[in-house]
Amino acid sequence: MTLGFRSKIFLTSLGVAAAALVLVTVIIALQRRGDERAAIEARLVSQAQLIAELLSQNPSLTSDQALDDDADRLAQLLNSRVTLIDPDGRVLGDSDLDGEALADVENHLQRPEVQEARDRGVSLVARYSTTVRIEMLYAAVTARHPLVRYVRVALPLTTVSDEIRRVGLQAVLAFALASPFALGLAWLASAFLSKRVRLIADVAQRYGKGDLTRPSYDYGADELGAVARVLDGSVQELGHRLNELSRDRARMEAILSGMVEGVLVVDGNGRLQLANRAAQSMLHMDASSIGRQYVEVIRHPDISAQLGTALRGDEADNRELALTRDPGRTFVARAAPVARSGGGGAVLVLHDITDLRRADQMRRDFVANVSHELRTPLTAIRGYVEALLDDRSDPEDTERFLEIIARHSSRMERLVSDLLRLARLDARQEALDLAPCDMHQLFHTVVADVAQTMEAKRQRLTTAVDPDASRLSADPAKLHDVLRNLVENAVNYSPEEATIHLEATRRGGTVSISVSDSGPGIPSEDLSRVFERFYRVDKSRSRPGGTGLGLAIVKHLVELHGGQAAAENRSEGGARFVITLPATPPSS
Repeated sequence: MTLGFRSKIFLTSLGVAAAALVLVTVIIALQRRGDERAAIEARLVSQAQLIAELLSQNPSLTSDQALDDDADRLAQLLNSRVTLIDPDGRVLGDSDLDGEALADVENHLQRPEVQEARDRGVSLVARYSTTVRIEMLYAAVTARHPLVRYVRVALPLTTVSDEIRRVGLQAVLAFALASPFALGLAWLASAFLSKRVRLIADVAQRYGKGDLTRPSYDYGADELGAVARVLDGSVQELGHRLNELSRDRARMEAILSGMVEGVLVVDGNGRLQLANRAAQSMLHMDASSIGRQYVEVIRHPDISAQLGTALRGDEADNRELALTRDPGRTFVARAAPVARSGGGGAVLVLHDITDLRRADQMRRDFVANVSHELRTPLTAIRGYVEALLDDRSDPEDTERFLEIIARHSSRMERLVSDLLRLARLDARQEALDLAPCDMHQLFHTVVADVAQTMEAKRQRLTTAVDPDASRLSADPAKLHDVLRNLVENAVNYSPEEATIHLEATRRGGTVSISVSDSGPGIPSEDLSRVFERFYRVDKSRSRPGGTGLGLAIVKHLVELHGGQAAAENRSEGGARFVITLPATPPSS
């Protein structure tokens, strides 16, 4: 026999109602049982506290017989077993024991309820009584009485179980009485559920597919409609929160991806949960590492030790380390534990301080080089001044010494001037004075400045300017300083009778100016450092004139124009310095 849809709805509703009723009955019964047990325990504690208060108000009650009689009287009133115990654990009175039995009872000081009452003031213990030989529920409190230190009230657990069982029977009776009502309600509800349940199911199915647009019809004004509206609102709120979580996660991933610091997140079990792009690059990991144990992925012992310390909940010290696969880079690793309330685990952050260490080393080298560059002419000046002071008889020596002193003084003056200029450039205190520059005229001026030195070495200089690069918007004075430094550098490092090339070309929105020499070239490992202050390619050779700051000034002046300076080796020998300037540099 095939049941109709309404019958199915009826039977389903009936089954659901019955199951719900059973579940509610069980929950209420368990709750009532728990409440009844808690009420009994609270009553025992209250009775013990009441007896202790009555004893504190009757300090004249000092004889053992009087205390035992009082315990019997109170037990009849409270329908519980009452025991009075002195500070040493001796039982002074017990409602279940009299005479010799009371005198022979063992010391109660080590009983669990007495021990807990001594430590906390109040105790509640369920255990087997060796005195009356049944399971008992004890409540003990401390008393302020000359003889009685502890008051204990007990109730047999059989009595407690009877009361709790009575509650269970009441719950079963309530279920039996409610079943007919559930049957009738299920039958009435089946007439309306068919259409409305189908509509709600359709909405739920649409929500399940990801379409969270609200339905156009009303769910109704009864309880089912209210439940449907609540569920609908919950789904809408859940969808809103999921969207917010998705946006927050996307923002977090964007932030982590854009961070230059490496970030690792490990859960409480030591499994890698997150590693941003920087961390994957630093530790040479890939996305497949997520979910694996960190000890399998991270091969660096210091990082593993830091994560292990953080996972134990301890603070890990910051460590400066070099990664095994990339020893040229220096990192600082910081690990911190995640609170247990947040699920536990650890977070590791890797800071790349390679540039900081390199800058610090450059600073140290700079200070040492400045000291050396200043000490050399000062030593020479001092030596020749002392020679003049010792012997002024020879005019030729005097003139020669003064020329040497003047030359070294001029070198020191140039050095200090270049240092001050670099300081101004570092502080952005030099502004651009933009004007149209004629590259032919600029090249001619630079050639004229170095003509005397080139004639002494029988060198020649060729210039070439593309028509598109003949005019440039720049600061003429600063651009002249740049080209003069580069040409002087080429003249100093090129051999005699060499040819130096000065060229200007244009590509799109940039103008490139190159200075090519016929010198020894630059070792490839030094190409990236030739623009550092006082940097020498050949440490064993003295500087061929100049202060050692020219190329550093060149780089700063070019960057002030918004351009770049680079050095390279020519295939036919020698070096080439290229500066690339925008056709329209920044105005400041």
